Amino acid sequence: MRAVNRTAAAHNGSHGVSAAQDSGKVSPMATRIFVRKDTFKFSCAHMTVFPDGSKERLHGHNYFVSVALDLADASLDQLIDFGSLKAAIAALCGEWKERLLLAAHNPHFELLRDSGNEIEFRLCGQRYVLPAADVLLLPTDNTTVERLAECFCERLLAAAAPGWPAGAVTAVEVTVTESPGQGATVRQSPIGAP
Repeated sequence: MRAVNRTAAAHNGSHGVSAAQDSGKVSPMATRIFVRKDTFKFSCAHMTVFPDGSKERLHGHNYFVSVALDLADASLDQLIDFGSLKAAIAALCGEWKERLLLAAHNPHFELLRDSGNEIEFRLCGQRYVLPAADVLLLPTDNTTVERLAECFCERLLAAAAPGWPAGAVTAVEVTVTESPGQGATVRQSPIGAP
């Protein structure tokens, strides 16, 4: 294995390609940016439904969110604005904060009435009536941490990806934790990603 003179590689005029990369001995760099803040959280209630039609009791978690973006290119013209990404994450956390999250596509969920002020529903045979402003129906089949990570990722892509340079982001990874050491991570490529 040949040692590379880093000073020579940095000043060889190859416009960012090192001598090691030129010789084919090193693969191109992959760049990942991430944001993780204590303020990226939402406290909410849910009830996981099990395949047999039983469910957990109504309970809550303090969920935390972190996001990573894999970049095709970290050059100036492909810059991802951290400020707009953080604003999109914070806005989604705000929408989910202090709500009961319900899976609208769960086979054991039945929406009985939505008057605009109240929502009446049945979940696994039990009837609930709540203020409509306290409920968020999600387009998924369950409110497990896995499904919440998927929904969050889809909504983040819809909110933030239109502002990204075309082809700049190859994948988005969203991690949602419901307690220390317990959570789920999903990874999705934006439409049109290289």
